[in-house]
Amino acid sequence: MIDPNEAYEIQIAKQAKIIEALVNRAERGHEVGGTAYSLFESAIALQAEVWEKTKDLEKALDTLDRASSELEVAYQTQERIQRNLADAMVAMEDGFALFSEERLQACNAQFRQLLPDVEPLIKPGLGFDDYLAAVNASKYLNRDENGVSGRPHPVAKEQGSGQRFSSFVMVLRNDRWFQISYRQTSSGNITVLQTEITDIVRENRREKNRLIDQQSHLLQAAFDHMSLGICTFSSRGELLVRNERFGELLGVPLSLLKKRSPFQRIVEHVERHEILDREGRRSRVSGWFKAVRRGEAVQERFRRRDGMGLDIRIHSLPDDGFIVSIMDVTAETEASALLEQRVQERTAELTEANRLLQIHADEQTKIEAALRHAKEAAEAAHTSKTRFLAAASHDLLQPINAAKLYLSMLTDRMGQPGVEEVVSRLKRSFTSIESLLQALLDISRLDSSGAEFNVTSFNLGSLLQGVAEDLAPLATERAIELRIVPSTRWVSSDQRYLMRCVQNLVVNAIQYTERGRVLVGCRLKGDAVRIEVWDTGVGISEEDRARIFKEFTRASGAAKGPGMGLGLSIVERACRHLGHPIGLASQPGRGSVFSIEVPLAPPGRASVSEEPRMEPMLEGSLDLIVMIVENDADELHAMTQVLESWGASVLAAGSTADAAALMQEIGTAPDILLVDYQLNDDDNGIETIRTLRALAGAEIPAIIISANRQRQFLQLCTEMSFAVLTKPVQLVRLRALIDWKTRARVA
Repeated sequence: MIDPNEAYEIQIAKQAKIIEALVNRAERGHEVGGTAYSLFESAIALQAEVWEKTKDLEKALDTLDRASSELEVAYQTQERIQRNLADAMVAMEDGFALFSEERLQACNAQFRQLLPDVEPLIKPGLGFDDYLAAVNASKYLNRDENGVSGRPHPVAKEQGSGQRFSSFVMVLRNDRWFQISYRQTSSGNITVLQTEITDIVRENRREKNRLIDQQSHLLQAAFDHMSLGICTFSSRGELLVRNERFGELLGVPLSLLKKRSPFQRIVEHVERHEILDREGRRSRVSGWFKAVRRGEAVQERFRRRDGMGLDIRIHSLPDDGFIVSIMDVTAETEASALLEQRVQERTAELTEANRLLQIHADEQTKIEAALRHAKEAAEAAHTSKTRFLAAASHDLLQPINAAKLYLSMLTDRMGQPGVEEVVSRLKRSFTSIESLLQALLDISRLDSSGAEFNVTSFNLGSLLQGVAEDLAPLATERAIELRIVPSTRWVSSDQRYLMRCVQNLVVNAIQYTERGRVLVGCRLKGDAVRIEVWDTGVGISEEDRARIFKEFTRASGAAKGPGMGLGLSIVERACRHLGHPIGLASQPGRGSVFSIEVPLAPPGRASVSEEPRMEPMLEGSLDLIVMIVENDADELHAMTQVLESWGASVLAAGSTADAAALMQEIGTAPDILLVDYQLNDDDNGIETIRTLRALAGAEIPAIIISANRQRQFLQLCTEMSFAVLTKPVQLVRLRALIDWKTRARVA
């Protein structure tokens, strides 16, 4: 009769009606009559029911009171939460809005005032999709050329809990940037947050422009220090970057070499004023731009009016632009012309000699004499060529040394993805160039009639240990086991050339061994020591053994290695001059063994000028004052940067006079001198060391950088107690040598 789920007021009313009906029934029963017992029984039952209903009624009233109290507390809590939410929304710097059931429930003023044309629509009850549509249609958005302002309607993503979230960037017309993000809460509501990121975007823009400007300065500085004339053009043929050398070689006015000057105008000026001797090449010059646009490389040689020879090359760039390089080839052209003239003269002489031989048999003796004279002239020309090659190789070591120093610094400083591989490839390329130049320099020295050797007595064990340390990385890279058997024998030879010979044999063995090992050891043979290099490589056939020691020669059937085929040629020349017999035994497919016999020498003490055994690059700061004297600006700058990166304080000078003035200015002597041997004019590193030591009144530790290996020079090195470091400089050896020289002074 009474539904317990109904309101308490309704239940109480129904109970009151039931009680009233029962009372009326009891009264009617008494009026009708009945026994006293039945009336008593009815009264008792009625009273029990009344008590029970009264208890239920009291319980219901108590429950109603508790529910009313809890409801009042809930109302107060809700009001407090709403006030806190309103206060928090007002205090927020960002725009904030709450959508309940896809309808706007509450927002702050920042959210409402972001877009003036959307502000009238932002009222409670606004649909979430309608809000996004209004933002997308706002006229205050900064749209691109296609009328798109970004992604104001991003596709919502799903979180792990199945809730939506998204974020996009909105750009206003006044260069203000906002990040709009919304997230669906666990209760199904959507919160929208408008965050201004204008300062972040502008700072990123400024940083980007700063980096671009910095890279432009570095690129321009690199261009300005190049001996080539360099100029880059855009895909539309407009000038971008050039160096002064470009204008000097091409002879074009500076007004035509301004930024964005058209390439065609420069070509037209060259043609109109006939700056270059074209020799019928007008059509090719005028078609350069079209050829570059087709992706073709252009290379032409011209001669200026003043006789200077120019080599002009044009190559495409990845951005559809192109780069133009101009090189002065006057000396090369004149040398070629002179050589051609000499060849023509010799050819004419030989032709005349042959004619006379056919006509006059009795003059055969005279003709043979003329041929001998021609041979002597050819040998003299070969000797001249050797001297030229030696000088050119030495001069080329200067920029290679500076480039290797800059590559080492770049390896330490750059950490972007991909940059380390590029630097590694550049370093391997410079190492290959260095090896080739060093090989050519060695051959030119060994072929010259006045070749000098510094024959001394030394411990063979230190030489073999040096070979092991230098070539262990190459063996590891090739997955070849390199084993050096130690030796305590003393031998008599030129330590530098003997070490170079052993290194060449070991490198040759590693390169022609696909798997297995290379073993280096020594055997006694009478009063000599035979240094043997064993390998398990491809071996050498009988027909190849007669020519394997010639220049640019490799074993037949072997894969082409990274070298140029000069290593064994240097070994043969050096050992022939030193009187060291060379041995070779090989079996194709199983391996080879090369040997060098060196005279024994009585044990003695190591030379005081002998360099210390090089160890891996030392750690820690180089807390020293180092004075560098170097006439080459690039190498001076590179060496300064390297030493400063090690923690040293560097005093840089370009000559002996500058170094002396600098030392007098600071009023103290440096901890060590690092001096180039060949300076400008008559200045040299030995005079620098003498002058600075005399000025300081003390024997300052010194290291001189030179490729000079003459006996007189090395003897002077020992007498003056300075170390010699050859170019290109190996940074590991330089650091160890500086540490050794300064520690020896402290001790």
